[in-house]
Amino acid sequence: MTVVLMIKAGTGLPLRQALRQLLGAWRRRSRGAEGRVRRAVRSRDRSDAGMTTAEYAVGTLGACALAAGLYKVVTSTAITGALTEMLERALHAT
Repeated sequence: MTVVLMIKAGTGLPLRQALRQLLGAWRRRSRGAEGRVRRAVRSRDRSDAGMTTAEYAVGTLGACALAAGLYKVVTSTAITGALTEMLERALHAT
């Protein structure tokens, strides 16, 4: 939006009053635009609520991959030995 401010000589409007009128008109126009933007954002939020089937599938695959990686780490000989030693020390502590 291009705003052109023209003050005619002899109109008796000081610059401050002309600017106030111009800003008032701009505010009235921007209120309508603000409402339209808010409505558009709300409608987009509603349409994207929840995951689609593809997103569930990708999330499930990611969770399975993470679980498989953790299983491999926990069942490794180093971790198993460390956990066994820690449990034995805890059980034999007085």
